[in-house]
Amino acid sequence: MGIIDSSRQRRFSPEKMQKLNLFETGQMFCDVYCLRPGQAQHVHSHAGATKFYYVIEGEGSFTVGDRRERLGPGAVAWSEPDEPHGVANDSDRDLVLLVAMAPNPNR
Repeated sequence: MGIIDSSRQRRFSPEKMQKLNLFETGQMFCDVYCLRPGQAQHVHSHAGATKFYYVIEGEGSFTVGDRRERLGPGAVAWSEPDEPHGVANDSDRDLVLLVAMAPNPNR
């Protein structure tokens, strides 16, 4: 078992969204995503994998399938395997997300 303070795992870049890995196993990965205003992870899908976004800080617009919703702290958005999903920080504040996916596409 591992323990990590995710609040210390934040980094922002004016060029693009930052993905900071917290941990990875053969079954899944868990990252912190940091998005400045105007940054996005474009809508995409993963064959055979489920992914979730948990909003830690800020607000953003989340797309899952045909649905698009604005979510804030404490909200969760998830996609079923092969379902299109993405997120855009269309606010004027930073957006911080906890993101996990299983099975792990990197293994």
